[in-house]
Amino acid sequence: MNLVIFGPPGAGKGTQAKRLVHERGYIQLSTGDMLRAARKSGSDLGKKVAAIMDAGNLVSDEIVIALIDEQLDLNKKAPGFIFDGFPRTLAQAEALDGLLARRDTKVNRVIRLNVDDAALLKRIALRFEEQGRDDDNPTAFEVRLNAYNEQTAPLLPFYESKGVLREVRGMNDIDAVAGDVARVLDLE
Repeated sequence: MNLVIFGPPGAGKGTQAKRLVHERGYIQLSTGDMLRAARKSGSDLGKKVAAIMDAGNLVSDEIVIALIDEQLDLNKKAPGFIFDGFPRTLAQAEALDGLLARRDTKVNRVIRLNVDDAALLKRIALRFEEQGRDDDNPTAFEVRLNAYNEQTAPLLPFYESKGVLREVRGMNDIDAVAGDVARVLDLE
């Protein structure tokens, strides 16, 4: 099972991914985590990543695909993979499809955690007041939410045309969302 979970910041993607790792043994492939690990590894690819990041530049899609490819090789017996933070653009989705096709597999499911933006903003503002998390600053969060909506919009019809896109109500409580996610995954 190759799974992509879409949803804006604060929608619960990470929470649901952690549950799937724990309950189903899936491997969560977080691009941010992979980049940090590669940088620390000292490998040739890691040195390349470190140089790019140290210069303040974005790591290319090709390098991210190479990191994903490496993780797929290292975890060949995994029952599934969750792509976290990737793809974010149509070019990245096409690159991921190409990588998986070379391995005779594909993205099996794309789950969109459908949320109400206004309710999500209220949730984040409350969390910011209660917990003081810097990344929950309501003004900065609204910018991130708008960027997510703009970047992700083209990916939805792409995956819908492949018949793999499913929507789950992300504003429900954590257990209800997990149940809906499980039902979507068990459709295969």
